[in-house]
Amino acid sequence: MGRESPIPPMLRRKKVEQYQKEVSQRKIAKSLKLSSSTVHNIIQRFRESGTISVRKGQGWKTILDARDLQALRRHCITYRNATVMEITTWAQEYFQKTLSVNTIHRAIRHCRLKLYRSKKKPYLNMIQKRRCFLWAKAHLKWTVAKWKTVLWSDKSKFEVLFGKLGRHVIRTKEDKDNPSCYQRSVQKPASLMVWGCMSACGMGSLHIWKGTINAERYIQVLEQHMLPSRRRLFQGRPCIFQHDNARPHTASITTSWLRRRRIRVLKWPACSPDLSPIENIWRIIKRKMRQRRPKTVEQLEACIRQEWDNIPIPKLEQLVSSVPRRLQTVIKRRGDATQW
Repeated sequence: MGRESPIPPMLRRKKVEQYQKEVSQRKIAKSLKLSSSTVHNIIQRFRESGTISVRKGQGWKTILDARDLQALRRHCITYRNATVMEITTWAQEYFQKTLSVNTIHRAIRHCRLKLYRSKKKPYLNMIQKRRCFLWAKAHLKWTVAKWKTVLWSDKSKFEVLFGKLGRHVIRTKEDKDNPSCYQRSVQKPASLMVWGCMSACGMGSLHIWKGTINAERYIQVLEQHMLPSRRRLFQGRPCIFQHDNARPHTASITTSWLRRRRIRVLKWPACSPDLSPIENIWRIIKRKMRQRRPKTVEQLEACIRQEWDNIPIPKLEQLVSSVPRRLQTVIKRRGDATQW
């Protein structure tokens, strides 16, 4: 049973004053609505030490003091990807103390740190960071109205989430070998490739297929889906087409086709998916797929199309309007990946 809250100093002072007036401890406890043992302990402490202050608790001494915790915090921030076991090994050698994994785990929390899953971001070398930084500076003066004239496009892979029920399971210690507590894995899950386009005006068409795509098939996708979406969303107004630097996009026959069609293409930096608002659309749809959990490829395709059509226009306007802030973040981080 834990200790109760300490008695306020004013209340302790009242007890001592009544005791000095030769009031009995039972009457003091009854008038202040406290237990007799509490009154007795406070008066006994006043007799022995002449003070009414609460003595410091005699709890278990901590192994790591404040200076040790500062050194542990610096090490954790310097080596953010280290495991708790690796940190424990380092701490035992550095502090010359016997420390367990649980002790280090509690000490990390005491340092106001916590273990999280790291976000997945593409690797960028120095050249790519430099190009992304310069591209962001060159387009920083674009207004939100200018970004609303862009037709954003991208492709993404969707898998049937059969068996992938998450890393954690609620069970007892004895249920570790219960089949219902296993995390099932599939070596080659059924998947679909999805191409889509969107703008601040609305959602464009979807193209879904199995396998890979080359430049010839990509041109067919542009003819059958991009051009109708462009006419429907912009209705003859000038617009800019955006796609990344995938090989089918930068092939000579693709660039020649875009020039013949007089389609203005937005130059795009390599390995920068966090700059495109359509990446957020893919994230929203994949979150919906994890909730709905389609079991077959046919169900997966139907769910993707349904969730694609359910994206509201205010959400699209919000995502497109965030592009200037994304550019400012890229400039602030000198071309490195952002939180978007």
